[in-house]
Amino acid sequence: MFAIVEIAGLQYKVEQDQKLFVNRLKGEKGEKVSFDKVLLTVNGAITVGAPAVNGIAVEAEILDHVKADKVIVFKKKRRKGYKVKNGHRQSLTQIQITGITGFEGGAKKAAKKETKAVVASDHATVNFGEDHELNYHLKKNGLSQSKENREALVALGKEVKEELGKNILTHEDVDAAIAKNIENFKALNK
Repeated sequence: MFAIVEIAGLQYKVEQDQKLFVNRLKGEKGEKVSFDKVLLTVNGAITVGAPAVNGIAVEAEILDHVKADKVIVFKKKRRKGYKVKNGHRQSLTQIQITGITGFEGGAKKAAKKETKAVVASDHATVNFGEDHELNYHLKKNGLSQSKENREALVALGKEVKEELGKNILTHEDVDAAIAKNIENFKALNK
């Protein structure tokens, strides 16, 4: 089980009981900190956030505040007599990951969101709010693509949903309903 979490502007792959150095954090030695911007989790199944996974948090403990090794910054312009030498030591915080929490609630919420996204983007179902889908079915059955026909098709769709006990209709369901009620559409065109 691991997670990819954003800590102080950088992304880290973290696991239980892992020690790592991150950019300086506020807080004293021994304090507990929590990071809720978890971008990805792997706990048997992969959960990817958009942009973050809801309900998941990474808990950590601050072990120490330290400085990194010195980095020498040397600038020179040849034949100009220009030389500058600077040093830099980055301020870091050593933390230990104590746990990744929230898998029970967060995983269920993420699963629900995924199923909604699958249903919304499924090409086998008909969205009655889209005129182009209604026009497609009317044209396929040799009917006029008038506003009246579209409204009649929406009303027919509601009836068929109630009859079949479905919330979402497939293209085959809609075509079968149009074939049964073709006389009603032809009466509208007269």
